[in-house]
Formats: sequence, structure tokens, C-alpha cells
Amino acid sequence: MVKDKIPKELIEKWLNKLKKKMENVKPADKKGEELLKNIQAYIIDTEHFLDQGDYIRAWEAISFDWGLFEAGEDLKVLKD
Repeated sequence: MVKDKIPKELIEKWLNKLKKKMENVKPADKKGEELLKNIQAYIIDTEHFLDQGDYIRAWEAISFDWGLFEAGEDLKVLKD
């Protein structure tokens, strides 16, 4: 099946990396707070899709989540 084309271990690797980074990040302002809530929601989505065995959607969710996180850092609404 298509959903098995992305290795579960790869998704878990990037999910765990993001969770680790999230331990030290703080919002710089109100926008940062909103962004952190969205990032947390996508982490939950990623875990849900992993549990369902839907690796395509899990990969999409964690990829989008990393984009949000990196954008927040670049825009300085998230800080370490």
C-alpha cells in the first residue's frame, strides 16, 4: 500500500527531534503563543496518524510542523 512507502522510523525520528526542540522554546509574543499551540496540535496529529498506520499523513503533518517551527524561529516569534 502507498501508506507504507514512508518508513515509520523516519517519521518518529523527526517527531522526536521536534519534541526535543520544543522543550526549550518559548514564545516571544502573542503570535509566538498562537504558533506554539498550532505546532502542538500538529504534533498530536502526527502521533494520531502514526497510531493509525497512515504514514503519508503523518509525514505531511510532521513536515508542515517543522515548517511552522522554523518560520517561527526565523520571524523571531519563537526563541530558545
